Formats: sequence, structure tokens, C-alpha cells
Amino acid sequence: MVKQASFWFLLLTLLLAGYYWLKPTKKIPVKIYRVQAGPVKNTVSNTRVGTVKACRRAYLAPAIGGQVARLNVREGAAVKRGDLLLEVWNEDLKAKVALQTAEVDVKKSIAQQLCYLAAGAERDARRLQKLQKHNRLVSENDVDDAVTEARAKRALCRSSTAGINVSKAGLDAARAAIHQTRVVAPFAGIVAEVNAELGEFITPSPPGIPTLPAIDLLDLSCLYVSAPIDEVDAPKVRLGMNACIELDAFSNKRCSGKVTRIAPYVQEKEKQARTLEVELTLTSKEDLQGLLPGYSADIEVLLNSKAQVLRVPTEAILENDQVLVLQEDGLLVARRIKTGLRNWSYVEVTGGLSAGENIVLSVGREGVAAGSYAIAETP
Repeated sequence: MVKQASFWFLLLTLLLAGYYWLKPTKKIPVKIYRVQAGPVKNTVSNTRVGTVKACRRAYLAPAIGGQVARLNVREGAAVKRGDLLLEVWNEDLKAKVALQTAEVDVKKSIAQQLCYLAAGAERDARRLQKLQKHNRLVSENDVDDAVTEARAKRALCRSSTAGINVSKAGLDAARAAIHQTRVVAPFAGIVAEVNAELGEFITPSPPGIPTLPAIDLLDLSCLYVSAPIDEVDAPKVRLGMNACIELDAFSNKRCSGKVTRIAPYVQEKEKQARTLEVELTLTSKEDLQGLLPGYSADIEVLLNSKAQVLRVPTEAILENDQVLVLQEDGLLVARRIKTGLRNWSYVEVTGGLSAGENIVLSVGREGVAAGSYAIAETP
């Protein structure tokens, strides 16, 4: 009886084992990537968002306060270098310029008269000296008086001429005061913002207290991108390196950039994330199309690249440079690979994988691990 029970128990165990052995294994659907050759670039990217900036931007305001008497531009207006953009009331200064101009003219006339008299006195003195030399009809005292008078008149001539220069300096100062009431375009550009109205009273910014500029002028003929990179990557970047930029406002990547400036110091605004500011200039007219100062931008500086090497997506790499290989029977096998160049998109494979093998992309999916069974998702 005992032998019969043991027989049936053994038979039941064998049947259960066979059932679980022959039971179809549930396969997890996963995204796969077929290993193949392609380009891989070693790049450095920004740590925080960068900004498109104009090469020249001027926040303009008159040097002295006053009531706006002329406002010649509006936002969006194109101006040329030297154009008068804004002028505060300066009629008193213009009257002073007119007064100084008249004073210069008067002093010129007086100086001319005195110089003529000095020249005549000098001629008289020379004639008396000649007469004294040839005969004794002219006394020595008369000659001395004539020479002294000639010298005195010449001195008056010089002082009057110097007075003209003083008046001219006063005229220049008056004109400079008028210039301080005017806002003139320092370069050709586009008026981005106007913070003044005709008849409004404006004042310059006090020291250390920034205020809105009367006129914000931009030169859109030249744009660049400024972005911070991590201090760890700073030694790798060099002037002249090729670079790409990506903008949230556009879908296409623009890759005609060149590194044109590297800041000479590391910023420590954030103590735990110190950065170095890098500037890129786009050299292609097509890449400059549509760009506006203020756009957010990400940069990618090219350090090195290889045209056709075996590569895998970066997202497929696990810890210790392992990937999950999908075998023909569906079994997932962890395999460690050797890597070379890498970026956010791809990693160069120098060993451990062959072209045509399938690796798993959806490594974070539940149940996806070495020893599991999986099946490739259909697109």
C-alpha cells in the first residue's frame, strides 16, 4: 500500500514538473536596436540653458534729465549710425551756444583790430630806428617810446587772440552740453524698446540703481549664443571648435557654429555647480535665419568624431557598460561591452558586440532583466 502511494506521488511530481517545463514562457515585449555602424561624436553640452544675444546692444539715455522735446523713433524702427533718436528740451543751451558764437565773432574783430595797430606801431618803430641810424635828428628817447608802444600793442594782439581761444572753448562746452541732451544712434540697428514719451520728464539712472533705458538699440546683423558648460569640461573646449545649437523655437539643429570666446574665469553663482561661459557664432546665413535675441538655446561643442563605427544608443547602456542582448530564443543575456566615443545619443562599441545583434532599448520596463524572455515589439 505504501509502495503504491509513493508511486502515485512520484508520478504526480513528474507530471507537474513536465507541465511547468513544457508550459509556454511569457515573453515581455521590448524595443530593440539592431547593432550597426554609424557616426559617433564626442561632444560637450551646456549645463543650463543658453541665450541668443546680439553682438552689439546699447541701452541709451540722455546724460542729463529733462522734458522730452523730440522723439524720432518707435519700437521696431531701423536706424542708421548718427541718427538723432531722442532730444530733451535744451533751448537755454542753444541760446548759450548762440551767445558764445557771437562772443567769438566780436573777439575776432577786436583781435584783428589790435593786431593791425600792433603791426602799424612796429613799422613806425622800425622807421625811427633807421632815421636814428643815418642821422641824429631823432632822439633816442623817441625811438624807445616807439619800440615800447609797438611791443605793448603786439602783446594786446596776442592776448586778444588768446581770448578768442577761451571763447571758443566756452562755445565747445556749450555745444557739448547740448550733445548731452540728445540720444544719437552709435551704430545701425533696430529699436527694440522705447521707454519715453513726448513731453515726459526723464532722468538718468542714479549710480548703482539701474532703470529702464529710454531706448534699447540692437544690431541684428551679428548674433551669437552664450551658454554655460560644466567646469569639468572646460579644459576640453578650444577656440575655433565646431559646434551645433538647438533652439526650442525651431526643430532643426544648426551646426555652422564656431567657438569664438571662452570666458577667462569660472562662475561661482552656484557653489555646487560652477560653470564656464562659452560663446558660439553661427557662420551660415541659413542658420541665422529666424534667430532673435533672447531665444533659449542649447549648445553642443564637437570635441572628436568618427564617421563609421559600431555604435549603440546611449539609453541602452546599463551600469558597468552592460547591455541586454536578445537571443534568437527570446532569452535576455547581459553582456559587458568595450566603449569608445560617446555622447547623449550614441556610444561607440569597440568590443563585446557584433553587427546585426539585437539589444534592448526599453531597459527600464518592468520585468526586463537578464534571464527573462522577451520579444521585439512590432513598430
